[in-house]
Amino acid sequence: MVFRKPSPPGWSQAARIEAAGLRWLAEAEPGGGASVIPVLSVAPGELVLQEIPSVPSTPEAAEVFGAALARTHRSLPSGTAFGVLPGEHPSDEPPLFGPADQPLRMGTGTHDSWGAFCASERLSPVLAALQNRLTAAERDLLEGASDRIADGDFDDAESRSRIHGDLWSGNVLWTPGDEVGRADDVVAVLIDPAAHAGHREDDLAMLQLFGLPHLEAVMAAYERTAPLRSGWEERIPVHQLFYLAVHWLLFGEAYRAPTCAAARATLSL
Repeated sequence: MVFRKPSPPGWSQAARIEAAGLRWLAEAEPGGGASVIPVLSVAPGELVLQEIPSVPSTPEAAEVFGAALARTHRSLPSGTAFGVLPGEHPSDEPPLFGPADQPLRMGTGTHDSWGAFCASERLSPVLAALQNRLTAAERDLLEGASDRIADGDFDDAESRSRIHGDLWSGNVLWTPGDEVGRADDVVAVLIDPAAHAGHREDDLAMLQLFGLPHLEAVMAAYERTAPLRSGWEERIPVHQLFYLAVHWLLFGEAYRAPTCAAARATLSL
């Protein structure tokens, strides 16, 4: 069985961009990384994927996923810059973020620090698009938080990670292991990435934003496999700020207060 995913009108290269991200994430699978939905073929305007059945998660599957996600994150060569895109990403196309029917163009620059990358290539285009919805106080708040991120206040010495980039619960499918060549009864499979070289706390913050079945088991196994820097839980709002701002831009006023709250938390750290 196959699943055919057409690109939205006006975005014929979206299929190639998504396929590049999926194949890049799948490069970590031989080393024990997270399972990724198999790409069967790709052409301008259509991505063809293996169709897999969905089953409920289990605590055991969540633990396996947590450890596998850690190995995916830690699978990039040292020296990779923040913002580097998958090798098969179309060279003349910007990275995309958001739902398939209304993707947003992100910046294409690469940086030596996460803060410079996040502020310039992620927050800047989204905050610019939000300008006509912001009060003066909100503009100062969001720009102040972005400035703190840009200044490197939350940077660290960690190497860049191979991240999914849009890791909310809807992009983690649970399926019988034999569907994807795994021995486990139930396996988590990644779909719909916005893949790039980034900070692993971005993926983990997105999981925290909308939840995931047995998330505590996921995080415990992740920490056992690749321990996080002290204070990561306090930094969750910092790494959620971009995602919340995008949701405000695309889905409206319900995300105004959470976005501002994340910005205030960023300024308070």
